[in-house]
Amino acid sequence: MNKTRRPSPGRPATRPGSTGPSRSRPGTGTRARTRPVPTGRTSPPDRRDPRRPGDRRIPGLARERHPQDWFALRLLLTLSGQKPVHWMLGHTVGAAYDQLMALAPGLPLRGPVRPRIVECRGSEPVPDVLEAHAVIAYGPARRALAFRLERGADDRWRCAAVEVGPRPAPD
Repeated sequence: MNKTRRPSPGRPATRPGSTGPSRSRPGTGTRARTRPVPTGRTSPPDRRDPRRPGDRRIPGLARERHPQDWFALRLLLTLSGQKPVHWMLGHTVGAAYDQLMALAPGLPLRGPVRPRIVECRGSEPVPDVLEAHAVIAYGPARRALAFRLERGADDRWRCAAVEVGPRPAPD
């Protein structure tokens, strides 16, 4: 059984090993801070803790800088079955959604190996239009993905057309 040390009547409470009475804030019953509060960085320099402020990136900045990369990833996730086709509903315009509905079930991008984007590039033939291509690798096979992005009146990019290259011929 643990016993707590209690001061005898008439004597101030002291901590074991201390020489004087404890310092408490008058009226609160809480102990006053006797050590200085550390300033500056208190965690290791490579620590990435989401609960602390850090060098946060501005949301949407990568999408604005390279929209073809952002769309290539979204299209890959949709065409490989990792995300449903309706996930792209707000990011398509015109016939692109119907093209995705037709392409997604028949593509061999599903399987034990997750597909990944090997390369993605885009060009701007006219203002507010991007034509892009991506190379998708799934295992040893590769497929081409071509898509067209158009910037709307609300300054958001939307996919207007999607095409997937033919299945590579077997060796």
